[in-house]
Amino acid sequence: MDCEDVRLHLHDDQRGHLGPELHRELRTHLEGCPACAHEEAAEHMLTEVLERRLPQHPASLALKRRLLAQWPAAPVESRPWWRGWRRALVPALASALVLAVGLPLYHELWSGARGDATAMVAEAVNDHVRVLQRDRPLDVESGGIHEVKPWFAGRLDFAPVVSFEGDAEFPLQGGTVGYFVDRKAAVFVYKRRLHPVSLFVFRAEGLPWPARGLTSIGGGAGYTSVSRGFNVILWRAGDLGYALVSDVDARELGRLAAKLARG
Repeated sequence: MDCEDVRLHLHDDQRGHLGPELHRELRTHLEGCPACAHEEAAEHMLTEVLERRLPQHPASLALKRRLLAQWPAAPVESRPWWRGWRRALVPALASALVLAVGLPLYHELWSGARGDATAMVAEAVNDHVRVLQRDRPLDVESGGIHEVKPWFAGRLDFAPVVSFEGDAEFPLQGGTVGYFVDRKAAVFVYKRRLHPVSLFVFRAEGLPWPARGLTSIGGGAGYTSVSRGFNVILWRAGDLGYALVSDVDARELGRLAAKLARG
C-alpha cells in the first residue's frame, strides 16, 4: 500500500469501514511514514470537530440526593454571579476554540499550494474513490428518488436538492452520506452501464469555487476537468454545491450533469 492509497483510506478507517487486512496494511504504512501520519492527524482533527461529542450520563436521583445532603450550603450573597453559568460556558468555549483553530488548519492542509480548481477536483475524485472502496458503498438501495432523498433527513444539516430520478441511460442505484472537504455531503450513486457515477451534494459556502474556464451545463455554468482518469464536473445552485465524478466518457457525464442541473 503506497501513500496515495493510504490517504484515500484514512477516513474510512476512522469510521471502521475497512476490512481487517486493509486496516493492518494501513497501520503498518503509517508507522513508517511520517507524512501519512501527519495526514491521519489532520483527518482525525476534522472528525473530532465535526462529529464527536463527549458523552453526558445523567446522575441517578439517589446519587443527587446524597450529594446534596453532603454538600455544604453557601450563602446566596457570597456566590459569584458567573458560577451558575460555568457549566454551560466552559464546554461552549472549548468547542469554539477547537473550531477556530482546527478548521482553518484543516483548510490549510487541504488546499496547500494547489490552485482552487485543482483542489476542488482532487477532493471530488478522492471522495468518489472512498465511496467505491467501501465494503458497503450504499447505505440505502434505490427504490426511486422519493425513497433515497427522504433517507437523508436527520443525517445532514441541509436538504439535498436533486430532482433527476434516473432513467434507462443513468439508473439511480442508491445513496450514502459522505464528506466533501470539511462538511457532510449527500452522495447519490447513478450508473452508466458498468460504471458507477457519484453525485456529491453539499453546502457551497466557504469553498474555493473556480471562477474561470466555466462551461454551460443545463442552463447554468460549471467547471469540467480530468484527474487520475476520472472526469469531474462541478457547479453551484443557490446555497448548494454539486460534484459529479466517474470514469465514463466526458460527453456522457456531461449529459447526466445537464439532466441534474436542469432539475
